Amino acid sequence: MAAKFSTISFVFFLLFQTSNCNESESSPLLFKIEGKVSVSKDRSRPTDWQSETSILVDSGAYKGFLKSDGTFVINNIPSGSYIVEVASANYLFDRFRVDINKGGKIRARQLNLLQPKAVHVVPYPLRFVASKPAPFFEIRETMKVTDFLFNPMVIMMVLPLIFVVIMPKMMSMADPEAQKEMQEQMGKYNQPQIPELSEMFSNMFAGGAEKKRTKPSLASSDRGPAKRSTKRPR
Repeated sequence: MAAKFSTISFVFFLLFQTSNCNESESSPLLFKIEGKVSVSKDRSRPTDWQSETSILVDSGAYKGFLKSDGTFVINNIPSGSYIVEVASANYLFDRFRVDINKGGKIRARQLNLLQPKAVHVVPYPLRFVASKPAPFFEIRETMKVTDFLFNPMVIMMVLPLIFVVIMPKMMSMADPEAQKEMQEQMGKYNQPQIPELSEMFSNMFAGGAEKKRTKPSLASSDRGPAKRSTKRPR
């Protein structure tokens, strides 16, 4: 009986070990992500900022909380690539990407969505430092002198005045011959290119009257001199 009991117990032990091995092979290995969050000590820092801050992995797929000293540990995370960020209502933090291979090796790098191929490795465990307080209100813009000077309307008014003041000085500094040439050119440009209406109408009507007067003379000249009759009187 003792021999049978020992053999039966040995068989059950083997079955139990094989079942544990199968479960360990079927279930993936789980790892943990750990780090620390720190905030600068100032008067605006709330006293209970640890309780209001949480750690999010892949936008909340895994979540962790801070201890009193600012450290955190998130367990039961399988191998893969994750984005770890700090959720805080008072401060802004940088985000990191954590890569965990099947062997349990962990690599952390800064998250750069604009340049995904750029790799900047950071030390692990993670260390989050508040970059700046979270802005809730926009600072009201103040009036500046440059805003007035670079106004398009002001520029349109000031530039012609500058040319009016500078051009005479430039003309006075030029040679007399150059001044004469410039005056002649300006005189040519200042001459009216469009004739006056009175002159235009007078030329039109005067030209028409002259044409009417010259028509008979032109007709007579075309006919030539009048022929004399060669018939003798009876």
